[in-house]
Amino acid sequence: MDQLQRIQSKIYEIRGQRVMLDRDLAEMYGVETRTLNQAVKRNIERFPEDFMFQLTKEECLRSQIVILNAEQGKHLKYMPYAFSEMGVAMLSSVLRSSTAIQVNINIMRAFVAVRQLIANPPTDKSSLLQREVKELKEYIEEMFADQNDINEDTRTQLELINRTLAELQVQKKLSSTPRRPIGFIRPEEND
Repeated sequence: MDQLQRIQSKIYEIRGQRVMLDRDLAEMYGVETRTLNQAVKRNIERFPEDFMFQLTKEECLRSQIVILNAEQGKHLKYMPYAFSEMGVAMLSSVLRSSTAIQVNINIMRAFVAVRQLIANPPTDKSSLLQREVKELKEYIEEMFADQNDINEDTRTQLELINRTLAELQVQKKLSSTPRRPIGFIRPEEND
């Protein structure tokens, strides 16, 4: 993984493209920059502008990455070439050594990892915690709302039960008092 990170650190964004510079690629392939560029020039039809382009002096000096320091830039004879992901893939057909093949595989993996990182940026822990707290708060509020609904229903049912019990008590009182017999004869009262 250390090699993958080293390769990722050499992927730059220039002209809105993620690219690698010829000197970095030559170093990884174990050849001189001049040798790499000669192999590319011998097969230039394989490298259209979206695969490879040469940087301008201004891009080298004011780039977000310091490609050259001011002293090197003043005396540099050739500006570096930048290879896009497709250009790096095409280099594997130009440079045919086993080292070039292995390096190319690792470079392709690095480009894929960078692309995935851009597509799915890692979330920081505080935003993750904020989202979890928000979800928990919504869940608790929903539970309280359900509880209130249950409480309201329960209160209504308890009120009905209390009314029914009160009516039953009144009926029981009425049924427990002796009834007067029907007819003309009254029971004798003991005085």
